[in-house]
Amino acid sequence: MAVTRGFHGRRRAEADPARVPPGQYVTRDFPVLSAGPTPRRLAADWTFTIRGAVDEPVVWSFYELRALPATTITTDIHCVTKWSKLDTTWRGVSLDTLLADIDTSADYALAFSDGGYTTNLPLDDLTGGQAMIAYEYEGEPLTAEHGGPARLLVPHLYFWKSAKWVRGIELRDDDEPGFWERYGYHNYGDPWKQQRYAGD
Repeated sequence: MAVTRGFHGRRRAEADPARVPPGQYVTRDFPVLSAGPTPRRLAADWTFTIRGAVDEPVVWSFYELRALPATTITTDIHCVTKWSKLDTTWRGVSLDTLLADIDTSADYALAFSDGGYTTNLPLDDLTGGQAMIAYEYEGEPLTAEHGGPARLLVPHLYFWKSAKWVRGIELRDDDEPGFWERYGYHNYGDPWKQQRYAGD
């Protein structure tokens, strides 16, 4: 895993301990960690696709996504490398909105991204207001380093589940491990249970 600019070590911030999962420390920085080079795609060339266990794939351009009802949330995020960043503000489109008219038998989803990255999640963890396709961070367009033009945001799980440079989700009847899950990361990734690695 490459660590790039924006990471200055364990700079601790004051925080309510009840908001910080076990084994985490709070940082004011927003570290940039990636498994490979940063994909750089223009918004005009970006699309988001829902495919798999659906009658037909559904595709949105970036501008079509931006035209959908948006939501803004302020939430804490927790990385498996043990940093937590509190009160981060994101704007994007809820997965509930994108899935509203899709009929599927799927129980699972596999998010896929530019660069070949994938991560798996139970479909129930993408609905009920728990996840979005985010295109703004702190009121600004999402930068490529943080997954722009758009990324998956699933803040209740470790941040590797919030796939950067996301291009879609494949709805599945079976659970297929993603990139880090195949390399020994926990299949689910609940920070409050310290589910960092397989067997945790």
